[in-house]
Formats: sequence, C-alpha cells, structure tokens
Amino acid sequence: MSGTRLIHGHSDNIFAVAWSPGGHYIASASRDTTVRVWNVATGTCEYTYRGHSYSLLSVAWSPNGRRLASGDTGGTVRVWDAFSGEEIVVYHGHRRFVRSVAWSPDGRSIVSGGDFGDSTVQVWDAVTGQVRYIHGGQYRNFAARWSPDGSRIAAANFDGTVQVWEAIAGHDILIYDWHAGPIYTVAWSPDGKSIVSGGQDTTVMAWDAATGNVLCFYDGHHGSVKAVGWSPGDLNIASGSDDATVQVWNSMTGELSAIYKGHTRWVRTLDWSPDGEFIASASDNDVHVWRVW
Repeated sequence: MSGTRLIHGHSDNIFAVAWSPGGHYIASASRDTTVRVWNVATGTCEYTYRGHSYSLLSVAWSPNGRRLASGDTGGTVRVWDAFSGEEIVVYHGHRRFVRSVAWSPDGRSIVSGGDFGDSTVQVWDAVTGQVRYIHGGQYRNFAARWSPDGSRIAAANFDGTVQVWEAIAGHDILIYDWHAGPIYTVAWSPDGKSIVSGGQDTTVMAWDAATGNVLCFYDGHHGSVKAVGWSPGDLNIASGSDDATVQVWNSMTGELSAIYKGHTRWVRTLDWSPDGEFIASASDNDVHVWRVW
C-alpha cells in the first residue's frame, strides 16, 4: 500500500482503531455499536461483530492477534475470536462507559478503564472474566495501558493525573500531574522507560516513567489532544487532536517531523502500524490509513 487510503463502512463516529500485531488488519469500534475488521491491503471489511447494545469507545488486539476486546458506554467489555466472531467472554464489572481496554503483554489479562459514572480501572482474566483487582483512586479514566514488560499500568484521568501502579497487585508507584486540566490519552515507549500523555491543555508531554521528570514538551496543537502513540522504534510520537490534525514529532527534541491534515473534524484515535511506516487514525465515520515517511 502507498499513499493514503480512506476506509468507509461505519454508519456513525469511530472512537477507536487498533492495528493487528501482524500488520494485515485494522480493527475499528464505533458509535454504531459494531466492531469491524478491515483488510489493510484492500480496504475491505472482512468481519463485523455485533453484540454490543451501546456505543463503542475502545478496541484492542491480543498480543498473538487471535482475539479482540471491545468496550462500550453501557459498561460491558466483550472478548471475541478475531476471525470467527465467537464471543469468548463478556465482562460486566463496570457500571458505565468503558473508555479503554488493553491486553497484558502475556495475553492473560485485560485492563479496562471506566469513565463517567464509574471511575474505576479493573484488571481481569481475559478467558474467564474473573476480576483480579479494582483500582479506584482516580476520577474518570480515559486510558489505561500496560507497560511493555507487563509490570506496570499507567492510567490517564479526567482529574488531571496520570497514575502509575504495579500491575500484579495494584500498588501505587507514581502520580504525574504536570498537565493543566484533564488528561485524555497515554502511551508507553517501546522500551518502557518513558510515558507520553496528552490532554485538554493542548500539550503533549513525554516523561520519565520512574521519576515523573519531563523529558520533552510538545505544544504544536491548537485543540485538546485525544490520542497519542509511540512509534515502534522509540524515536517518534504521533498525537491526534480536536484541531483535526495528527502530528508526528521527535520524542527527544519535540521537533515536528510530519503532519496529516486529511481529517475535517476532531481526531479521537490513532495507531501506528507494526513496521512504523503508517498510521491509522479516525474521524467521523472513516478510518484514514496514511504513510508517515
């Protein structure tokens, strides 16, 4: 694939996209209550999963690429066989608004974050749905992510904090509160040493995951930052904003490397391809797949 591809098929706004570990598929989750799996090479929808009754806000592939997890505004998370649509488990631990889902690196657990009306981050068994523990020290979680080695979880919250804790038992490690306002998105660097976060204050910050010290500050956006992602090679960060742009910049210097202006409205989600050459981002009903370099 070269250039930019526009993928259309959802009937309402898309709130989450995720690239499969093998790089051949993109999953998208929409307000239309469906999860769709797209063939990257052809742009065709190969699978549509129907089972949610509420708007979908999150979707994530298992590390082996065989399963998908999706969360909705009714508080339900469903785990699917990625290529048959069979439901593996349905998790009902949240009261409302599952804003984020993420698999542990070993594929055994899922962390899910509850937004409005819930405010908990829950870690549970990906096969049985049995809850391992509930972390309740934040207000309105927007994103919860495992560190690459599976030892820690970082959670971005509406209360203006990113909280980092020990993943197995839930013991708190660090609270990061340098943003001026709600934090909507967070991502770990591939080496697990740094975290990037973005929020309502329009800034993106890369910071040391052990100390909370700011490593790089990026202020190129003119609207709230709703999505961030670290490139597979550690060097670049992509950020998507209400200003309708996705901007790619150097994680060490903050220097702008690329900017995508193909969206006409806010960007709520993005994900790098496994080879680091493309980004999938979504706005309105469409998934945009575009070459970064």
